[in-house]
Amino acid sequence: MISRIDHVSIAVPDAGQARDFFTRLFGAIPGAHDTDDHLQYTWRMFSMGDLSRLELLNPRGKDGFLKGFLKKHPNGGVHHITLETPDIQESVRVLAENRIPCFGYRDYGDAWKEVFIHPKDAFGVLIQIAQFNPDDFLGPEVKLPGGQRWAIEKKADGKRVCFRHPGGGTATLDLSAKEVTRLIRDLADDSLRD
Repeated sequence: MISRIDHVSIAVPDAGQARDFFTRLFGAIPGAHDTDDHLQYTWRMFSMGDLSRLELLNPRGKDGFLKGFLKKHPNGGVHHITLETPDIQESVRVLAENRIPCFGYRDYGDAWKEVFIHPKDAFGVLIQIAQFNPDDFLGPEVKLPGGQRWAIEKKADGKRVCFRHPGGGTATLDLSAKEVTRLIRDLADDSLRD
């Protein structure tokens, strides 16, 4: 039902200050962003390391959906966590079978489908379950180009191998020359295959 935790979402009163904090101190790389005029907020995704993601939410007006949250947490705070699913309808079915209420189902076509579990039903945490293509929300610096599944870079003492991760972005391994030789041998070994 769930592929992985995709990101943690933090509501912040000052998007510029939060962006500077996460990019300057922790090397976060900005990705997709947008504004929701109806709910009066902006969001921006950030990548950190190989697979970790963070989303910053910030209000665009005094009456947006973040108003109550930021009143309780004036300096900002964790708003929700997003779990990725390959099939939102299956996730909704499993929740219903287990008598876990959900709300806010939205279908934006192939780009995004979502549903929420209220904190009172999820141990104090707002949970968003979403079906989407994770690479659509990442900056080009943290993903491999056009369908490429791996990339290899020469290093002084071996190779750096970058693999496309099914959760979006990449996973990177630094291998010594000896490890590269062993990996090539293992990949060619027919006895290791089914």
